[in-house]
Amino acid sequence: MQKIWIILQREYLSRVRNKTFLLSTFLFPLFLVLVFAGSAYLTKESIKEYKIAVKDPTGRYQPLLTNEKTVLFSPCLTCERTQFKEQSFDGLLEFFSTDQKHTDSIRLYTAEEGGIGLEASILGQIKKIEEQYALREKGLSSGMLDSLRSTTDKWGEGQFRSYILKGSSLKEENKGLAYAIGFGSGFLIYITLFIYGASVMRGVMEEKTNRIAEVMVSSVKPFQLMMGKIIGIAGVGLTQLLLWAILIFGLSAAGSYWLSPETITQGTQGMSPVAAPGGGAAMATQMMEMQSTVLSADWGIILGCFLFYFIGGYLFYASLFAAIGSVVNEDPQEAQSLMMPITMPIIFAFIIMTAAIEQPGGTLAYWGSIIPFTSPIVMMARIPAGVPNPVGYGQLALSMGLLIAGFILTTWLSAKIYRTGILMYGKKAGWKEMLKWVTKK
Repeated sequence: MQKIWIILQREYLSRVRNKTFLLSTFLFPLFLVLVFAGSAYLTKESIKEYKIAVKDPTGRYQPLLTNEKTVLFSPCLTCERTQFKEQSFDGLLEFFSTDQKHTDSIRLYTAEEGGIGLEASILGQIKKIEEQYALREKGLSSGMLDSLRSTTDKWGEGQFRSYILKGSSLKEENKGLAYAIGFGSGFLIYITLFIYGASVMRGVMEEKTNRIAEVMVSSVKPFQLMMGKIIGIAGVGLTQLLLWAILIFGLSAAGSYWLSPETITQGTQGMSPVAAPGGGAAMATQMMEMQSTVLSADWGIILGCFLFYFIGGYLFYASLFAAIGSVVNEDPQEAQSLMMPITMPIIFAFIIMTAAIEQPGGTLAYWGSIIPFTSPIVMMARIPAGVPNPVGYGQLALSMGLLIAGFILTTWLSAKIYRTGILMYGKKAGWKEMLKWVTKK
């Protein structure tokens, strides 16, 4: 155990003191903020305003077309399809007939690709115009239809609630929050398995190619060397997650202070009704409801299970990655071919996770959260939906037990491969050869 601890310390300290680790740890939250802010800004700036000339000899559509944020309509009976660009228009919308039975009776000409959004906007307005004419034929007005729609669209927002029944107590269900937590947790474990699993494999490959393993194996057993490396890199991952959590919590606390309901209310008291409709009360109420929704999640179970499946999933796969690294020499293609059977279950688990978020009580979600190869990702997608419903305590215990048993089994198998592969040079070993090492006494 002492030798494992020495190797663990070496692996942990050598990576934590690395500049790459420090930069990735402290710059990653800032990078995420910049990505989201930059994406929002670029999306806003990339919205193009189209000026569309309308040639409507029928007189049915042009008077009822209304300008939108990205589409501006201008009547132009003299415009031709070959000249609209010279008249500072981006496109020409031409109507030939009002009979819906005539195909190709409405045409849009553009000098360049306008995108599906432009077509959808124009087609939506044409459908509304046809709807207004149909209403008039029935003796109804568009105002009556709009009034009915405004009433029915808002109905249910205050009346409908979804609850989870736990014995005699009720808990309000929030599918949006469960979806966000489940997807975020599963995706984080998915990325972690690849990043730190590959880190273990690269570390083993470097020691083997540099012949450091020969020196280390002379004083420690191969199994001790493998376990020290796996647990040491796991400590690096936990340290990085802890630092990220502290940074995110700090940024959230600062944001909550500057954007607290009281601050918003005070800051909007002196604003005019036009600048701040409803004062700051509406925005403050929305923020309070959002905070209440986030706090309503069972964070004790979610964080506890996330920590377990993060560590368990990493240990389960890290031993397999270490075994692969021990048999690879210096050929990257050899490593990729051997990694395929290991990476495919992780990718398959991510696919099941997307279905498990939608139906956490489904059969596919159940078996995906039980089998150790997929349970670290899939189970974390189900837990935010509720424990003990739809995830029962028995299912949770079975999933955890099988993951622990799977880790013990994969570690034992990988150790047998590792002890032979780490000292083998110049020979390529496939899965068939590795199975022989596992069965060899």
